[in-house]
Amino acid sequence: MASASKKRLTTLFYLLPIALLWTLVGVFIHSQYQTDKAHKAMELDAQLQVVNQVLLSDLDDGKPIGEALHGFALPLGEIRITLLSKHGKVLFDNMADANTMENHAYRGEVAQALRYGRGHTISRLSATNHIQYFYSATRGKDYVLRSALPYSVSLQETLAANSQNWWFVIGLTLIITIIFLLLLRTVKQRNLHHQRVLEQEQEKVRLKRQLTNNINHELKTPVASIQICLETLINTPQLSQAQQTKIIDRCYQSCQRLRNLLRDLSIITRVEEGKQQMNKEPIYLNALLDDLKAELALYPSDKRLDLNILFPTEVHILANPSLLISIFRNLTENAIAYSEGTAITIALLENTAEECTIAFEDNGNGVPPHHLPHLFDRFYRVDKGRSRQTGGTGLGLAIVKHAVRFHGGNISVANKAEGGLRFVFSLKKK
Repeated sequence: MASASKKRLTTLFYLLPIALLWTLVGVFIHSQYQTDKAHKAMELDAQLQVVNQVLLSDLDDGKPIGEALHGFALPLGEIRITLLSKHGKVLFDNMADANTMENHAYRGEVAQALRYGRGHTISRLSATNHIQYFYSATRGKDYVLRSALPYSVSLQETLAANSQNWWFVIGLTLIITIIFLLLLRTVKQRNLHHQRVLEQEQEKVRLKRQLTNNINHELKTPVASIQICLETLINTPQLSQAQQTKIIDRCYQSCQRLRNLLRDLSIITRVEEGKQQMNKEPIYLNALLDDLKAELALYPSDKRLDLNILFPTEVHILANPSLLISIFRNLTENAIAYSEGTAITIALLENTAEECTIAFEDNGNGVPPHHLPHLFDRFYRVDKGRSRQTGGTGLGLAIVKHAVRFHGGNISVANKAEGGLRFVFSLKKK
């Protein structure tokens, strides 16, 4: 849970610069929009101010407003002209009856013109004809003259801010965002890889520590047994020949168990740490199993099981000979020691150009289901007392798992419905 929260916080931390970048871009575009729009409004206002100044000049020369407008070429199309007194009273309007119009002293553009000499309002609905206008007002000597353009589509386009630069900025920001996300993905993958490597190293350290403790524990028993046997022989010279022989035999069994343990540890170490040094060679698997059957026939009758080999086709594989035979030998010895069955069957389930799949099963008692997930663990024993009596090292099935993986395959185990264990494993042929 803590790890997931940490990952989310890390992701948010990485995405914070992107959020900040887009926020800054949004603020910049909004600022540019307002600035551009204001600039274009000022340009339009300047054009209307020219119209206002020309008409006010004619009025100052004594021309009536109607005469001043007569024959006046309006440069910006149809413009509404309103003449007001300096108190805001409407004296003339070329599109409405001035007598019906209210005082305009408090209209934005008029108020600005009365105070500053000129003013404009970008958009306002006319109270007279309910049309949206752009207004521009200018204060003269005796009058205030206001010109207005209808807020048409063309005027909206004229006043619209230039969006070409915005799209450039947005496109550039998008490219930067994509590059940043790609870099972020690379960094996250690298960090994830480092995290996995670290976890693998920690797991290796844990397993090695566990293995060391297990080895120490496993070595104590045969070493202690040998020591006791030798001390008994040394300190009790009056023992009979039969008693001495029995003690020496127990000492020999402990030595044999110690030798097997060291052999199995050596195999696992070679597989784990020396994969590049372990050679492979072409092997005819059918012949190898025939040799195993012949070897099994030499076992004492109390340790001998019938071996059935069901290989309908020839199987050739590129493998390490010692590891390959250790798979079948350890499975066989495991069945002999613990299955309490009478027969073993090795069957070819699938044979392709890339790999073969093999089943190894016995007709014994199987094991309780809760033991199945741990059968391939080092030094794991279903029945610890019986395992020590049979001389097992607790590494046989661990060797099988490592040997199968060395050959690019996987192995699983399950209890058979009719009794016994069934191992299924695959082996890559190259």
